[in-house]
Amino acid sequence: MNIKEAKTEVINTVKTYLKKDVNGEYKIPSVRQRPLLLIGPPGVGKTQIMEQVADECDIGLVSYTITHHTRQTAVGLPFIKEKTYDGKTYSVTEYTMSEIIASIYDQMEETGRREGILFIDEINCVSETLAPTMLQFLQCKTFGNQEVPKGWIIVAAGNPPEYNKSVREFDVVTLDRVRQIPVEADYGVWKEYAIDAGIHRAIRGYLDIHPGDFYRMETDTDGRHFVTARGWEDLSNLLTVYHEEQIPVTKDVIYEYLSQEDVAEEFSVYLDLYFKYEDEYPIDEILSGSAPSVIYERLLKAGFDERITVVELIITALLNRVGEYFSKKDTAEADGIKRSVAVSLENAFTFIEEAFTSGSEMVLFVTELSISTDAVLFMMESPSEKYLKYSKQYLTGSRRGELLSEIRSNE
Repeated sequence: MNIKEAKTEVINTVKTYLKKDVNGEYKIPSVRQRPLLLIGPPGVGKTQIMEQVADECDIGLVSYTITHHTRQTAVGLPFIKEKTYDGKTYSVTEYTMSEIIASIYDQMEETGRREGILFIDEINCVSETLAPTMLQFLQCKTFGNQEVPKGWIIVAAGNPPEYNKSVREFDVVTLDRVRQIPVEADYGVWKEYAIDAGIHRAIRGYLDIHPGDFYRMETDTDGRHFVTARGWEDLSNLLTVYHEEQIPVTKDVIYEYLSQEDVAEEFSVYLDLYFKYEDEYPIDEILSGSAPSVIYERLLKAGFDERITVVELIITALLNRVGEYFSKKDTAEADGIKRSVAVSLENAFTFIEEAFTSGSEMVLFVTELSISTDAVLFMMESPSEKYLKYSKQYLTGSRRGELLSEIRSNE
């Protein structure tokens, strides 16, 4: 399943595990609440969705990357305690509270939330000395001799062995006590996140055209070559600042984030074209309804890449204006900005209707609007007849990547 489906599964599990009966007891006893184990390639967002789940379910979250810990921090430090058995005193080794368990209690004290998620990342990449502790944790929900508090749901994540040579396979005894959820990279789902997260518009445009480059993992005689969602997002942050400071983004810089030479090279070429199109296409005039006729003539002859990039530029400009409206919604300027954005939206629809004939660009435009939280909220306040018309005509949401594949095949 993709990361969005995995998130839904985690939310459903949280709600189910935390459901109580009339006596205030959990309907599914803690001993029967199997930990969730998300297994998927690195950088697809496994860690990120835990924050979203905790926020949406209004519960606590304690998150650990277990490879950063030793057996002592996970289990606790040993100390000697005197105990009496059958009248005789013995020195017995006990353990201080695990740092991880203590963090749960600390959060309960700080937030007042008595229920939450304990998220352990990279659980199958631990050292040899810590591996038995992790198996005990998944099987018994304990670290050392301390139990995870009731009301705290265990979610763990790990990478398949083909991505990490440090991976340790779990035995059947352990796997029979967890719910294993396979997670796969999915550009269409990531794009929904990317729009609201402000991922650089050039990256979104490139991946619209080359969705197969969103996530790649290959090995040859020269080693491992990879592109991940994390790499694209980190590159996005760099691109924004570099562009503001007028620092050139070279192929070598891109390769530092996208460790796949052909992808780095193709994106480098596209980036130059993107900024070229940004300079050459008068997006403000398009949104004001006064695009010069030469623009229509150029787009009639333009290739797929150029047309899709222009649509991305229009969407980005629109979303910036929508964002401005929400940032000033409580000011005297709000009504004027709202009217201006509504006009810009209608002008954008009109331009796309008149400038493009294949319908591909309208599919992209409508689906982009549909997966932008701000755009949807704006159109709830200021409905657009053209948006309603085209949103009924075209599939949206998670089918977006599939639609673009179909579009390209018909070019």
